[in-house]
Amino acid sequence: MSSKSAIGNEVSGVETTERREIDEDGFEVVDEAAERAKNLRPTVEMEIHAKVDTNHPDGRRAGLTLEAEERLEAREWEIKRTAERFDRRLDSDREARTRTVVREASVEQRRVFKERAAAVDPWQDPERADAREQVSKAELGWVNEEARRLSGMLPGWSRAAISRRLAERVVDGVSKTAAVVGVFEELQTDAGQVLPIAALADVPVREVSVSGVVTTLWDPSSPAIQQVGLIEDESGKTKLTVWSRSAQPVVEEGERVVLRNVAKSWYEGRVSVALTGRSSISFPEREAWWAE
Repeated sequence: MSSKSAIGNEVSGVETTERREIDEDGFEVVDEAAERAKNLRPTVEMEIHAKVDTNHPDGRRAGLTLEAEERLEAREWEIKRTAERFDRRLDSDREARTRTVVREASVEQRRVFKERAAAVDPWQDPERADAREQVSKAELGWVNEEARRLSGMLPGWSRAAISRRLAERVVDGVSKTAAVVGVFEELQTDAGQVLPIAALADVPVREVSVSGVVTTLWDPSSPAIQQVGLIEDESGKTKLTVWSRSAQPVVEEGERVVLRNVAKSWYEGRVSVALTGRSSISFPEREAWWAE
């Protein structure tokens, strides 16, 4: 006569209850077929390794779909083709020759561009001597001194670039005062330079960069507008609009920001700026805080 009883069993830290059969002599009845199936079941670690080996690009092709196998063959062919040198020499100079070709092509493209630009600005002619070689020693000393002074007012411009522009105007017969003012205005409004807000109306470009403090924010009149307010610097203030689709970070009142590639527009005779998807915004004070 056999009887059944419930015996508690703990597996992997979880207490479970299994039903085991006990024979009339008190021994547990073991189902050999079920035990063999249990022993043949793969462990979690074995399943993980099998999945990695199957999906790894360097793994064997067995078990791969036709698409995966074709992708693997293409990858192996590309690696082999890229790694092979056409001359198959250990001391191949392919890299050095490639750098030389690229450098020569870049120089030639720049020369062609300057020749075309010379039709508008004669100083772009690559055959024309540097203007600094055509001025007197006294004039060159003045040019270098003014270039040093202006470089502190024009971030992003080197002394050499400023001195060359000044020397070109001196050679053209422009007075020293007019040369300094003209070069400063030209480089200050150049693409990528942060402009004073008061100068926005005089710049003949559609995208500009400005820096200032967001002094006022008010509720947008349309769901298409994320934020709207006023930005102000030492020279003046203008309206600032942040479009919702531009996905720009939120600004706060009293916060200093630097806006690059913002769109310039006019409304009722006044110039304003708007942040679009092409624009970028940075927060100098936030960055300084994170750097500490």
